[in-house]
Amino acid sequence: MDLFHETPEQQQLRKSVAELAQRYGLEYYVEKARLNEDTSEVWADAAKAGYLGVNIPREYGGQGAGIYELQIVSEEFAAAGCPLLFLPVSAAICATVLMRSGSDEQKKRWLPGFADGSARMTFAVSDPAGGSNLHRIAAHARRDGDEWVLSGRKVLVSAVDLCDAMMVVARTEDPVSGKPRMALFIVPPDLRGVSYERVPMALTAATGQFDVVFDEVRLPAGALVGEDMTALRDLFTSGLNPERITFAAWSTGLGRFAIDRAVRYLNERRVWNSTLGAHQGLAHPLAEAKINLELARMCVHKAAWLYDNGQDNLGEVANMAKFAAAQASIKAVDQAVQVFGGHGMTERSGVGIVYSMVRVAHLAPVSREMLLNYVAQHTLGLEKSY
Repeated sequence: MDLFHETPEQQQLRKSVAELAQRYGLEYYVEKARLNEDTSEVWADAAKAGYLGVNIPREYGGQGAGIYELQIVSEEFAAAGCPLLFLPVSAAICATVLMRSGSDEQKKRWLPGFADGSARMTFAVSDPAGGSNLHRIAAHARRDGDEWVLSGRKVLVSAVDLCDAMMVVARTEDPVSGKPRMALFIVPPDLRGVSYERVPMALTAATGQFDVVFDEVRLPAGALVGEDMTALRDLFTSGLNPERITFAAWSTGLGRFAIDRAVRYLNERRVWNSTLGAHQGLAHPLAEAKINLELARMCVHKAAWLYDNGQDNLGEVANMAKFAAAQASIKAVDQAVQVFGGHGMTERSGVGIVYSMVRVAHLAPVSREMLLNYVAQHTLGLEKSY
């Protein structure tokens, strides 16, 4: 593809994903969320169709495509009102990190399962001590013979109850200099010493958030991701940027969902001998929301293209895409609610309930403020502020 035209294969993927997602929709998703149940039926169907492994190499059972295709999958499920919040975590972070830094054994163990939906892995980085500030992470791992011993806590870890393993960021010591450094470990949640507790959330989501405690958890040497502990460096280039891109697509999909609902209502509702859509007070703000959403989508597509083509300025554009998508989707949902008036906050409108979903886009997987810090420092060349 180029930056403005999707290939016939990408267009077909978008159409096929949308058709599958629309078989479920918002009502199904909300019911699952309220029952604290997993959207297992959607996940299984998406896996069967090859959507979960679209970016995984064919030799591991995937489709051999890229992050552009993965963000298509993320966007279209969200646009149907059935967002797969866990997709950016398992497929975008964990899978890409293992593809780049994992050992042959780790790739053979996990990538085929990611592709066929039989395995899931979540990502644990935020510490109570310093949030996502890697310099303040307190969770640590020490060598003990051929094993690692992991201790510490992580907060707001997605879907621990549904996962076969967590990819955990922890402090270690350089074996030569003794200086502190960071490393990644694969940790199954059923190991002795691992405990977790669900955190009540003001969020309509079928994926729970958990606080996790590691109490002297013993890990085999093969739990370390990356030789010589280089995986953390690769995490930023191969893991966090795809997560930002895929999550940004998730956001724009929800924005599309809200605008589509609002447009349908504006075309159906008649007052004063005309449809509501004929009134500029409602039509113009919604048109502006649509424009901003399309601009954000262009930025997301550019970031995905840059990643798949190995371009150097990926980090800058991925952060911009994440910021723009969150801004545009929040405004789109807000305007959609305004279109419905008081009915916008009823369940039957289908837009008010999306508020909490899109609002989280300014908080996770990285906050709006940290995105602005990145652009200020790396794009504008301003002095680092933290």
